[in-house]
Amino acid sequence: MGRYVPPELEGVKSANQVSNKHALGARASKIKQGILTVRFEMPFPIWCSTCLKPTIIGQGVRFNAEKKKVGKYHTTPIYSFRMKHVVCGGWIEIRTDPKNTAYVVAEGAKKMDTGEDKVEEGEFRIRTEEERERLEADAFAALEGKMDDKRQVATDKSRIEELWRTKERDWDDPGEANRRLRKTFRVGRKMREKDGRVTEGLKDRMSLGIDLLEETEEDRRRAGFVEFGEVGGDGAVRKAQSRPLFTSTSDAKKPLSKRLKTTKAASEAESRRNILSKELGDNTRAALDPFLNAERITPTNVPLIKRRKISSHSASVKVPNHGPSLVDYESD
Repeated sequence: MGRYVPPELEGVKSANQVSNKHALGARASKIKQGILTVRFEMPFPIWCSTCLKPTIIGQGVRFNAEKKKVGKYHTTPIYSFRMKHVVCGGWIEIRTDPKNTAYVVAEGAKKMDTGEDKVEEGEFRIRTEEERERLEADAFAALEGKMDDKRQVATDKSRIEELWRTKERDWDDPGEANRRLRKTFRVGRKMREKDGRVTEGLKDRMSLGIDLLEETEEDRRRAGFVEFGEVGGDGAVRKAQSRPLFTSTSDAKKPLSKRLKTTKAASEAESRRNILSKELGDNTRAALDPFLNAERITPTNVPLIKRRKISSHSASVKVPNHGPSLVDYESD
């Protein structure tokens, strides 16, 4: 589309052939050498051997790789993917392994050992033809293999017998086993129904539109650390007894008519009057300090103290004079 083809070449050659270009564009710049540029994704993590410091190229990192056919395994072709590491400029080559259905690192890097190639318990590894030939030629290797096989057979046999005994014990009477399972299910069903009713009631009371999870032991333990105030009981009685019977507030001392008809201007005037009265009272107390005058003066705003009457016998007793006192006022 959009490429000019001369009329004499229409139906004879395509636009790519006329312009001497490949349909894949720049990706096929080395197609004559059997190389095609593709997008390759690293199948496993590897260590780059060209970098000065050990560098890991993680699984899934993508490169523009040169794809080339390098051989065959029976009728399956073996492809090579050669790419450049931009950090150090080194080349890394990875090839397909049709025999083991895997990828192998051929040059420039080393596969990272993640433990995936290890044989786990219960798995077995099929020997290759080379390993079989080596075992047949080496008597000691064949003996070691036989001993390993014997140990594996003994382990598998004990495991199979254990499973068989468990099966015989649990399913000796299928009717009884079925009855126990149904009983357990019924008990669990009743508990689930009870928990569901409690949850639905809580959601209705709290007006919650979300699903509530089941209560766990951790939730109970954390909820036990929270203390809430008492609505009634001995605590409320003690608080009521500890409060004063009458509250002394400035508004409570005012008549009801004044409290109801108080305006903003009246409130400001009352506030100024209270400030002036307090200032005058403070100055008066400073001028009539009983410790600075010979005669005792009782301020008007101090409540009177009822003193004990002095008997005639005590009044007749004279206090001896020991000379001039250190202060010019009498002591109690």
